[in-house]
Amino acid sequence: MTKNLAGTDLDVNEEGYLTDMTQWTEAVAEAIAAEEGVAPLVEGHWKVIRYLREQQAKGAALTIRGMGKSGIVTTKELYDLFPGGPLKKSSKIAGIPKPVGCI
Repeated sequence: MTKNLAGTDLDVNEEGYLTDMTQWTEAVAEAIAAEEGVAPLVEGHWKVIRYLREQQAKGAALTIRGMGKSGIVTTKELYDLFPGGPLKKSSKIAGIPKPVGCI
């Protein structure tokens, strides 16, 4: 399925996650964040987004607990930055697949 965000046609799944990580840009992240009610993105958001993209590239399993232990943000900060589903929303904004543990 295709969705147009930030003037770009993107391949997404039924939940709106990018199916091609190479289509991700910072402008796309800003557009997804606005849709998710997380805009504007500030430096704390970008730290999480960069970390998630790095971990995904390494094939690491992503969890909220792991994020809290990463030193990037505390679990509370993650919830404050991405309310209402922090790992689910941050992953979508980062242009990576939804983590396995997310409902």
